[in-house]
Amino acid sequence: MLKQRVITALVLLLILLPALFYPSPEPFCVIALILIAAGTWEWARLNGYGQLPSVLVGLACVAACAMAWWFGLLERQLTLLWVLAGSAWVLVGAWLLRAGVSAWSVHPRLLRLTGGVFALWLAWLAVAQSRVIGINFLLSILVLVWVADIFAYFAGRALGGRFSKSKLAPSISPGKSWEGVWGGMAGVVAVAFVWRWADAAWGWTVPSLYSQVGKNGGWLLLIAAVFMAAMSVVGDLFESLVKRSAGVKDSSALLPGHGGVLDRVDALLPTLPLAMMLYSVFKLQ
Repeated sequence: MLKQRVITALVLLLILLPALFYPSPEPFCVIALILIAAGTWEWARLNGYGQLPSVLVGLACVAACAMAWWFGLLERQLTLLWVLAGSAWVLVGAWLLRAGVSAWSVHPRLLRLTGGVFALWLAWLAVAQSRVIGINFLLSILVLVWVADIFAYFAGRALGGRFSKSKLAPSISPGKSWEGVWGGMAGVVAVAFVWRWADAAWGWTVPSLYSQVGKNGGWLLLIAAVFMAAMSVVGDLFESLVKRSAGVKDSSALLPGHGGVLDRVDALLPTLPLAMMLYSVFKLQ
């Protein structure tokens, strides 16, 4: 299993990194589109659709992304869309997690399918817009999620259960602890302030998300970093809820040793639109 994980990770890096650092954003946007299509296929299957309908849903999501690209949405200021998308993730995400696993299958299947496809479309639009803004900006969002996950894992392993006797969400993901969440938040806060300092010290022309928010003060950056770290946990728990409702461990077996695409991008689904919301709002100030 470890060998598979390493090989898959290396292959993904060999594909993603050259596309990410390519002078124009098109190669990265295309690869992101392929990944979102695969995630949409997984989403349809998780919600009880067969192979052919799931493929068609994936193609429909590709068509929707391509239309957004064709009509120039990647270069437009979509402040209202991102504010609505970010608010929906906060409110609906909290409501779904509070309702629990048993309530997920009660919702109409078509509603679940449509909502998930829309969320994946938003994620692609957000990551594509982020790459158009600049590599430094996109990396600051991706690293935020990676740091939150890594710090949460090690904090949970080392400190889980020492300060809080209750689990984070035992019916959804029994292994996650509050100590892990706090560790992830601490890691994100540290990265946010270091990254903002690096932006100023090295004079990068494209600011990171942290510099965009932090120009209004350190306390605002602290709040935004904690908020984004918390929402990455919401994305992770939401996918776990859907998988538990479907009775599966992984969203698919597309990525050997890692599960499926949704297993790798779950925390990005809310954080990407929320990052664009923060960027859009603070850019206007």
